[in-house]
Amino acid sequence: MRYFITFAYDGTSFHGSQTQPNGNTVQAEMEAAFATILREAVPLTFAGRTDAGVHAEKMVAHFDWSKDLPANLAGRLNNLLPASIAVSHIERVTDEAHARFDAVERTYYYRITDRKDPFTYINHTRVAKGLDFEAMNKAARLLIGKQDFAAFCRTHTDVKTTICDVREARWVIENEHEAYFVISADRFLRNMVRAVVGTLFEIGRGRMTEQQMAEVIASHDRCRAGHSAPAEGLSLVEIKYPTNIVIT
Repeated sequence: MRYFITFAYDGTSFHGSQTQPNGNTVQAEMEAAFATILREAVPLTFAGRTDAGVHAEKMVAHFDWSKDLPANLAGRLNNLLPASIAVSHIERVTDEAHARFDAVERTYYYRITDRKDPFTYINHTRVAKGLDFEAMNKAARLLIGKQDFAAFCRTHTDVKTTICDVREARWVIENEHEAYFVISADRFLRNMVRAVVGTLFEIGRGRMTEQQMAEVIASHDRCRAGHSAPAEGLSLVEIKYPTNIVIT
């Protein structure tokens, strides 16, 4: 039987979401907790990968288990997991459901602030005042649609295609000190959101024009885009699936 597990994490202290040989990861912590409770290794397949320092307000993974799940498994996992990881729920899905390949849309927020604040530094990137949000939003509209985003993809990444369908891309001003960039798409490339945000920062600071943004996208050349924005401001906030994969 296959299950989806939904959880959140503060990525500050992790070397990314998925298991790797050098450094602690979210997947390693979660699989260790599963093994302790179920007394058996339970591999998790994540909906996607987040880099070191990137957060998730909603991440989904699937796992297979042939026996009855223990009562209140989510609560028992939370008792074992560090404070930086929280499981919200576990649900039965069809045996063919896949956390990564069945996702139809993902949404990220990139949060920024222009002040030093001990309550926002974990998930906001601090930037100087004076960004031109109107110019950044005009440029962000160029991202909408199904097109090649190779210019914002980490080089030497093993992917079959760099085509993504971006459905939303805009800056939202929350108050006089804080704002966030929201971007939704069917899929994202490695480092794509941070590269997009870093390029939009160049526009917001008057170092790049909207026309140059269009040229960057058309070039498919990562060297033409801006530097990647810091990891701490980025959070995966939503993943959507077809409703018919959940077994009620």
